[in-house]
Amino acid sequence: MFSLEIDSVAGGRDLLIAELWELGSAGIVELSDTRVRAFFEDRAGRAELLARWPGAAIREEQERDWVAEARELLQPMEVGRRFFLVPEWRDDPAPPGRFHIAVNPGMAFGTGVHETTRLCLEALEDLVRAGSVVLDVGTGSGILAVAARLLGAARVIACDIDEDAVRIAGQGFIGSADAVRSSSADLVVANISPQAIIRLAPEFARVLRPGGTLIASGFNTSEVEAVKAALGQVREVRRKGEWAAVVR
Repeated sequence: MFSLEIDSVAGGRDLLIAELWELGSAGIVELSDTRVRAFFEDRAGRAELLARWPGAAIREEQERDWVAEARELLQPMEVGRRFFLVPEWRDDPAPPGRFHIAVNPGMAFGTGVHETTRLCLEALEDLVRAGSVVLDVGTGSGILAVAARLLGAARVIACDIDEDAVRIAGQGFIGSADAVRSSSADLVVANISPQAIIRLAPEFARVLRPGGTLIASGFNTSEVEAVKAALGQVREVRRKGEWAAVVR
C-alpha cells in the first residue's frame, strides 16, 4: 500500500476527494482545508496518479483494515429536523420526534454525511406532501427515497443507472427519468452531477405534474448558475459550505 499527499486549489478539497474515490482510493485523510492524504493498494497505477498530480508526495504504507476504520468514523447523525441516520451495523434508537434511517454505504453515494445529501433531506422535510408521488433520480444508497416515504409520500419511484446502487438500496429500477411516464410525479429529487441535471432538465419538466416541485443537488456553488440556466425559473437556492441545491 502507498499514499499520496496532495494539495487542492482553494475551495476544491471536496472535488479532489470525490475524484480520488472514483480513482479507487482505499481511504482518505483530510490533513487541512486544502491538503489530503489518499491511500491506494499496490496494484493501483502509481505512474498515472503521479502524472495527474505531479506535485504529490508519495510514501509506502502498512496495510490497514479500511472497512473497520471507516465503520468507526461513520457515526449516527441527526439531519434536519426529522431524521436520524444510523449505520446498519448499529442499533442506536432515534431521539424522540425523529425518523430512524439505516444507512448502508456500500459502494453507493448517499450516506447522509455529504452536504448535498443533507440539503436534499432538509428540502424534502419542507416539500413532501402527504399522499404525493415522489421520483428519486439517482437514488444511490436509497436514503432520499426512504425519507420521502417516512414523510408521508404515497408512492416513491426510485431509479439509478448504477446497478450496484439499485442493489444496495434494495429498491427501484435501473434507468433514469426518461423511463418514467409523463406528468406522474408531484416531486422529483435528484442528487446527481450538474452535467446529468442539465442533460435531464427536459425530462424533469416532462415527468412533473402541473405545479410539481424539483429538488436538484450534487453540485458546487460555482455551478449554480449553469444549473439554473438549464432548469429555468428557480424558486430557491440552498447552500451548505461549498455545495448547493436548487428548488424549482
